Amino acid sequence: MPDRPTSFNVMVKPIGPVCNLACEYCYYLEKESLYDPGHIERISDGMLESYTRQYIEAQSVPEITFSWQGGEPTLLGAGFFRRAVELQKKYAGGKTITNSLQTNATALNDDLCAVFAENKFLLGVSIDGPREIHNRYRLDKQGNPTFDRVMDGIALLRKHGVEYNALTVVGRHNARHPLNVYRFLKETGFEFMQFIPLVERAPDAHAKAIGLDLAEPPELRAKEERLPVTPWTVEPFVYGSFLTSIFDEWVREDVGKTFVQHFDVALGNWLHCGPGLCIYAERCGTALVLEHNGDLYACDHYVYPEYRLGNIADKPLADMVFSDAQSKFGMDKFATLPGQCMRCPVRFACNGGCTKHRFATTPEGEPGLSYLCAGYKHFFTHITPFMDAMARLLNNGQPASMIMDMIRKQEERARWQHVKRNDPCPCGSGKKYKQCCGLKQAAEDSASEPGQTPS
Repeated sequence: MPDRPTSFNVMVKPIGPVCNLACEYCYYLEKESLYDPGHIERISDGMLESYTRQYIEAQSVPEITFSWQGGEPTLLGAGFFRRAVELQKKYAGGKTITNSLQTNATALNDDLCAVFAENKFLLGVSIDGPREIHNRYRLDKQGNPTFDRVMDGIALLRKHGVEYNALTVVGRHNARHPLNVYRFLKETGFEFMQFIPLVERAPDAHAKAIGLDLAEPPELRAKEERLPVTPWTVEPFVYGSFLTSIFDEWVREDVGKTFVQHFDVALGNWLHCGPGLCIYAERCGTALVLEHNGDLYACDHYVYPEYRLGNIADKPLADMVFSDAQSKFGMDKFATLPGQCMRCPVRFACNGGCTKHRFATTPEGEPGLSYLCAGYKHFFTHITPFMDAMARLLNNGQPASMIMDMIRKQEERARWQHVKRNDPCPCGSGKKYKQCCGLKQAAEDSASEPGQTPS
């Protein structure tokens, strides 16, 4: 059995899948079918206290993060989060406690924001880009667009001084507009961004039988996983191009100013210090989910009956987290990689991606290949020379942001080296090179070589 991890994260769904929106692509709304839709209630105070105590006791690190998701957790109101913080302080035992919360930002108010500000919550705001892109799928239950309400929520966070970042779902609605999305997020004040690939398949017979609208995770050793993807699923190479286009602007202009999770995680792998993100790690299994009733699941993308580890009212949280079943779940990520992945030069950076997306087959017919393989390979191959350079800078005690000046100088030299006499002058004067800087260069060459005159 592998060494027990020193820490783990649990995403708590204190209101289950209940949400005030009805985003068409959401994979979690359907989880209502796993419970009695008419009787999904908020987590009880007793369950909240039991979880808080067990979660802190099970961690062997000095700083612990509580992660709140949904559904839409802010529907619980400010009082719930005051109580959550009160319990955290009760059981902290000298450990530092932080909180993060994922929200659609449409139900925020002054009371909530005051609690978040006072207790230094970090909020992830779901926003897919500018108005026309965001409103394609992110609608409320009446079919109304939500962009304006999200922007109002962001204004409230800013007013109260709450730290926030962006979580952007990348699907067919925005994947071909990378710089439009990236620049909009920067203009809106986001300094940290996550770009999550939207990949879902149509349900098979078993999924339909238990009331699900989307397919369950693939069986990694299966030979037949032929379910079609949904219309909103991002195309593999397009996703890679989306990341690459943003990276090309970021690495020239924004290193050290704007933080993109994919780029930070990649640099971690280049530095051999681990990615800090399960999808790009060799093994996973340390990011679990606790539902409102105390049910614990192996992963946020695996909230299905067969991946239920138990309930914290019946079994200790630590026993389930460190169980053989959960360990195998995490180790299978590496153990089931196809041969194509094992031979891939960027496997160390990708590690096969999320197992939920590994329903494709290799050209040789081997199962377990990521649907996003083409995109990942394009992206990681493209960023390799830049990551090599930033890793060298950091290993030498220099800031990674120095890469921007290195690229600028290199590209400037390249522009001058390849300019021809009748090309526009690289200096930007609008003149031809031979009538501008080329004329000066010719004069300098003539002065250094007697008997030569510029033509």
